[in-house]
Amino acid sequence: MNPFLKSVSSARLIILFALAAPSCGGAQREPAAAAPTTDPPVSILPTSRISGQTVAILPITLVVADPALQTDSVYAPYRDRRAALALTDSLVSEAIVTRAPEVSWVPPRELRKMARRSAGYLIDPDQMGHAVLRGPKILVIPDPLRSSLRSLMAVAGGRLALVPASLGFGPEPDGQIRADLSLVLADSRSGKVVWRALALGRGKTPDEALNAAIAAVLPVDGGQ
Repeated sequence: MNPFLKSVSSARLIILFALAAPSCGGAQREPAAAAPTTDPPVSILPTSRISGQTVAILPITLVVADPALQTDSVYAPYRDRRAALALTDSLVSEAIVTRAPEVSWVPPRELRKMARRSAGYLIDPDQMGHAVLRGPKILVIPDPLRSSLRSLMAVAGGRLALVPASLGFGPEPDGQIRADLSLVLADSRSGKVVWRALALGRGKTPDEALNAAIAAVLPVDGGQ
């Protein structure tokens, strides 16, 4: 098995609330107590294994939010789709480059420049359809994405691409915002998904929640 491969299920944990059992003599029931929330383990990006390599960061193309959050003023910067994608690209790229400087990252803005210079050969990296990789059971990159990614990486000068496949925001019971960031490391030559994680983060704002999610998958101690 490829040493990079570490799948993490993207299904959310189901929180069960126990109902208080009825007591004898018509006594009132005690309020149900919520079971403590436990997040699933997060697969850490193995930066030590890609140290010194050129790795592209693809632009994100899928950002969604729970309807209950969309009307909240705190989510205002993300309501417009184009603004949400641009803001997410900026935060994700900056956080990754800052937390893993040992890797030679190629951010989305550079990939777009390459595509413009090679028009007719490279597909616009915003139009490659890589959000499909958010599917937790996808282990092989499907075509035509595989061909497009291989061509892009041939120009970028590497073989691996870090794909922010999707980002979802939702409200938490305590008033915080939760971010679910699906990340995939794809090998453009073998056509395989070599690493995957669903990074979870919480914060008072979408930005804080997203940064917390990235910190979970890229700890400052280098992880692995």
